[in-house]
Formats: sequence, C-alpha cells, structure tokens
Amino acid sequence: MYLIDPAAHSRRAFLRRAGHLAMAGTAMPFALNLAAMGEAAAQAAPSDDYKALVCVFLFGGNDYANTVVTYDDASYNAYSAIRVPQAAGGIAIAREALLPTLLAPTTALADGRQYALHPAMTALADLFNTGGKLAVQLNVGPLVVPLTRAQYNNSNKKLCPQPPKLFSHNDQQSIWQSSSPEGSTVGWGGNIGDLALSQNGNSLFTCVSVSGNAVFLSGDTALQYQVSTSGAVGINSVKNSTVYGSATVKSAMAQLLQEARSHALENEYNRVTRRAVEAETTVTAAIQPATFTTDTFFVTNADGSKSANNTGLANQLKMVARMIRGRLSLGVKRQVFFVSMGGFDLHDNLIANQPGLLKQLSDAVANFHAQMEAQGLADKVTTFTASDFGRTLASNGDGSDHGWGSHHFVVGGAVKGKQFYGTPQVVSINNDPKLAGYEGHVGQGRLIPTTSVDQYGATLARWFGVPDADLPGILPNLKNFGGNVNGIDWPKDVGFMS
Repeated sequence: MYLIDPAAHSRRAFLRRAGHLAMAGTAMPFALNLAAMGEAAAQAAPSDDYKALVCVFLFGGNDYANTVVTYDDASYNAYSAIRVPQAAGGIAIAREALLPTLLAPTTALADGRQYALHPAMTALADLFNTGGKLAVQLNVGPLVVPLTRAQYNNSNKKLCPQPPKLFSHNDQQSIWQSSSPEGSTVGWGGNIGDLALSQNGNSLFTCVSVSGNAVFLSGDTALQYQVSTSGAVGINSVKNSTVYGSATVKSAMAQLLQEARSHALENEYNRVTRRAVEAETTVTAAIQPATFTTDTFFVTNADGSKSANNTGLANQLKMVARMIRGRLSLGVKRQVFFVSMGGFDLHDNLIANQPGLLKQLSDAVANFHAQMEAQGLADKVTTFTASDFGRTLASNGDGSDHGWGSHHFVVGGAVKGKQFYGTPQVVSINNDPKLAGYEGHVGQGRLIPTTSVDQYGATLARWFGVPDADLPGILPNLKNFGGNVNGIDWPKDVGFMS
C-alpha cells in the first residue's frame, strides 16, 4: 500500500505561514517584493563554503524528441518514420545534421543506443563531450508512484495513483515545481531554502528569482526575493530623487513608508518596507560592477567573431552570476535561483521556432557555466532544466502536442557529466505486446516517466546538503521510490551528482 500525501509540505507551510501572516502586513503591494520574511539566522557555514542551485524552467513544454534526438540506426529510423523527415514535410531532423552534436558518453548505453542534441545546441554538446560537465537525465517527469501503462489505464486510481491534471500547462508547471497543481503555495526549491536559512548571515537573499513570481522558490519560511535583469527592484517613491518633480514630496513619501507606527499592522507594513529599501541598497552594491572581469557571456558567429549574448535567458543568468559574485556582500552561503524562458508550446512551427529557443538555452547555460569557472565556483553551482512536460512523439503535422516525460540537462563542476541517467525511451507510438510490464507511453509517444521529479530533485537536494531525513518533507512522493519496480530501477538518488 503506497503512502500518498502530495500535499504534506503544503499543509505544513500553511500552518507555519498562518502565524507569520498575522504579523506580516499582507496588504503590502506585490510590487514591493515581500521576499524573505524570515529573520537572519545565527549560525553561518565555514567561510569557504558556498553552494547554489539554478533552475532553468522552459515554459510551454519542450519537445523532447527534437532536443535529445535518438541517433542509433534502429531508433533513428523509428523516429524518422514516426515524425517524417523535414524534406518530406515532417518534423524529423535529418540524421546527417545531428553528427556535429552526437554525444559520446563515457559509458556506452545498452543495446547500442545513441543520442545527439539538436543541431542548434553545439555549446551544450561540447560541454558534454569535451568539458564533461553536463549530464543528460532521460525521461523524467511527475509521478506519485512507479507506473506502467496498464496501471495508468486502471480505473482504480487509489491503487494506481497518478499525478493530477496531466497535460495541463499551469497544473504541470506547478506540479514540477511544488508536487501540487495550480494554486500551490510552497515549492521544493523554497523548502530547500528553508533548510539553508540557518547557514546564511542574511536570509533575505536565500531564494532569488530573476523571472517574476515562481512557486518553486516559496518555502515554509523562505520567501522569494525578486530581482530584474538590471538589478534590485526599488520603490520609486523612495529611490527616486524626486516624486512628482518635488524633492519635498519624495522626502515625505519616504518617511511615511518607513516610519514606526502605533498600529501593529501599519508598523509591520512599514518595517517590511524599510527592509525592502535596505535590500535594494545591499543588492545594488553587491552586483557592481556590471561587467565581468572575463568575457564569458558571448556567442560565436558564423565568421568566428564573438558578440555579446543578450538574449532574455542569458541576461537572467548574468544577473545570477553577478549575485553569486557578490555573495560575500549579500551574506549568503547557500542560494536557490530561478530563471526561465517561454515559447516552447509548439503545436505548430516547431521546425521554425525551436532551433532559436534551443540555441538560446544552449549558449546561455554554457556561458553561465564558463562564468562560474572564471569565478572558481564551477563545482559550487549546479544548473538544471525543467519544463511543464515533454510532448508527443507523434507529429500533428507541424509540431507536437502535450505529453508527459521529457529529457533534461544538469550542468556544473560537481556533476558526473558525459553520461546519461535514467532509462532510454521506447521509440514507438503503438502498443507493443513484446514490451512486458513497462510499455513506455500512454499514446502518441507521450512518455511515462522512468525517473520521477522527486528523484531528480532529491539528487540535487542531497548535493546541496539536505539530510536524507529531511528529503520526504521537501519531495513528498520520494518515499514511494526505491529498488526495482516493473523491471526499472527507481533509486532515491539518481546518481548524477558527486
């Protein structure tokens, strides 16, 4: 009998936050970034100790089959037959175009299986093959328990539980980030941040988003601090030299927003405003100067020249790099970051639009890793991707539809790179009676994950320093995994971190 309680950490968050909100001044506008209400902790980690996790979320559901492309003869031929070659009007990438991004793992996959990255992802292919600092996690997605297609089709969902609201963008984004559908108030990145608060001299900057509000970074105590790609988000009536053209009005507004009050809620409101003002000053000082000492954020042009990498994702990661460089000024030794890019909901125009998106992802992540190497922190910072879901292997003509399992990347100096983790997918859209037990997909090549998000997250969390005893409170379905089920290994730690 499985112990199923996906909302366990959400209830815990509610009970703990209920007390906080009573004194938190919740009427304060969202734009003031009421991040990190928790107080600074007393105990700091050793002075040479720093670790950060960076989540790169791909909104819209990235197409797995044209990102990590099956390459060996048998699998490629099946892929090409299902998707139809581009030359014939389909969406299958030509095999010869994949040769420059063919991945050569240290340990070959069973049955001669091979993969290549999308031709636009040369930077990440090089990081895998030459740098050895990239790992590919095959077929990962939300699961409550290990699941076969027969169990998925079983009408008794108590015996064969599955994630709620599969194939829904908003819900699956939330489930990936928090183990619960849309409306969740706490995420596993934030819960990791909860445990890191005591290691940071200033808890305010433990969980940082450069991509707006994300449930991933909301914990029981740790709340996300948001910055833009330009830096801290300030309160105009405080930071500007004048308000409505008047220095006197500016001074009065600044005083009203920060002065002590007799009413408890008003006083708390202004106390948090003062903290926001102080945080802006701290961040602005910590991230200066704006340029890096080594030129690592660039793209290589067709003629061999280099130009600045100014894509949306690259600029978000530049800000993460600047905050990491300013970690001593910020008073932090453990941080969790969130960045993102959108545009992956490609029901059509997959061939036209995905290459640009994947090049942006590949260049930005590779450049960010290069900057961590330049800072001497490559083994202290781990970057990983996530997305709503994978997509169908079957084409709808010009794109693919909502799916489930997908392939993802983990990058960093502590990553056991140049290797695949998890189970290679079955390249099929049909029911195959020869595939006993695990049949691979639930129709149209929608992959049933063979690694759960909880396992993926637990592997990252353990590297970050989360004790094994605390993992179930962060990733509530982890207790349902371990050992071999349906002929597949389901370890609590997937093994891609040193």
